Amino acid sequence: MSYTSLILKILDGAGASFIIFFTTLLFSLPLGILIMFARMSKVKPLSAVTRFIISILRGTPLMLQLIVWFFGPYYIFGLKLNYSWRIVSIILGFSINYAAYFAEIYRSGLISIPISQYEAATVLGYTKSQTFIKIIFPQMVKRVLPAVTNEIITLIKDTSLAFVVAYAEMFTIAKQVAAKETTIVPLFIAGLFYYIFNYIVAFAMERIEKAFDYYR
Repeated sequence: MSYTSLILKILDGAGASFIIFFTTLLFSLPLGILIMFARMSKVKPLSAVTRFIISILRGTPLMLQLIVWFFGPYYIFGLKLNYSWRIVSIILGFSINYAAYFAEIYRSGLISIPISQYEAATVLGYTKSQTFIKIIFPQMVKRVLPAVTNEIITLIKDTSLAFVVAYAEMFTIAKQVAAKETTIVPLFIAGLFYYIFNYIVAFAMERIEKAFDYYR
């Protein structure tokens, strides 16, 4: 197989990896905010249940969670699953797992903001929602961006875990080609793609961080 054909083959898998990456971010980033509010809720049962769920999601391997999402409906409800459920289960597994991590990152950023910020907003006549949206949230975003960036970079690499439910993402295809052609070159090419994508993401997140420099 020529290098051109090899690269095109791996690029097909890269498209599948990008689908996992972008859809996971699309759902997990806002879902993390909802989980954060539930975790910090003054309603004790809600807070306790949310804390327990987060501990499970953060304390068990993502690979295991993907297996549960994929096979769970069959073993629990006896449902017959078609091929389209494969990608749905992957998105659910990734999104909920990463939302739990983002929720804790958001929470750490939120509790790091001095209480004086809330008091000053109250004196100025801001409502609770106005205080959060206009004053607290921008500062929280600035504080959590480095940690969020690390999680996003980890997500790029974690997309390779989709192989556990037989989903052909980039690294799986690279391994298949490497085995067929008896060469490790496809694995290095896949690694290069991961590095380039990570570099682009890190660069973009750095620009976003600089955009929040006025919040000091």
